[in-house]
Amino acid sequence: MKYILMDLDGTITNPKLGITKSLQYALKHWDIVIDDLDTLTKHIGPPLKDTFTEDYGFSEEEAIKGIKVYREYFEVDGLYENEVYEGMQELLEKLKNADMSLIVATSKPERMARQILEHFSLADYFDDICGAAPDDTRSKKEEVIRYALQRNDITDFCEVVMVGDRKYDVEGAKTVGITSIGVLYGFGSREELKEAGADRIAGTVKELYEVIMNI
Repeated sequence: MKYILMDLDGTITNPKLGITKSLQYALKHWDIVIDDLDTLTKHIGPPLKDTFTEDYGFSEEEAIKGIKVYREYFEVDGLYENEVYEGMQELLEKLKNADMSLIVATSKPERMARQILEHFSLADYFDDICGAAPDDTRSKKEEVIRYALQRNDITDFCEVVMVGDRKYDVEGAKTVGITSIGVLYGFGSREELKEAGADRIAGTVKELYEVIMNI
């Protein structure tokens, strides 16, 4: 493999506190009170709009408003209620030393993804950071992957692997036609990743390096 596409949330960083508290804040606007933040971790991965419409029955207009309210908290506090997974910086260094091209492919808005990676001094490890458009279009993982491939002039899909912790990453990779690696240290289960069709599964950050190098 020459190109490593990596999800952000649940793959590079653990955003649990920031995302769940932002969702809690947004849902409270509609008098939906969530006391147990752990019940909101299932929403880490899919586009926010899908979460509001599919899981809470919001209309299109309400979902757009929900995203706006979510970001009132997220852009001030939630963005930084986040932590880099142990061993991640070392992994990125080893992959770069192995002449891999690293590209972030996230459903998070591109600007925010860059802010997070710059905050943790990880942005320079990546050749590109690709995410959703400012108007929240291009937020589904398949769309982000296609965008990343096109923007970086990648045409040989045999040289590309997508790394992520949820079924959305695996399904997006399969739809586009590239190999996928699911990771278990994020928010998806082994069962979820296997059912989605992950080509390989890595249990830890350390194991991820070995899987990438031997795929």
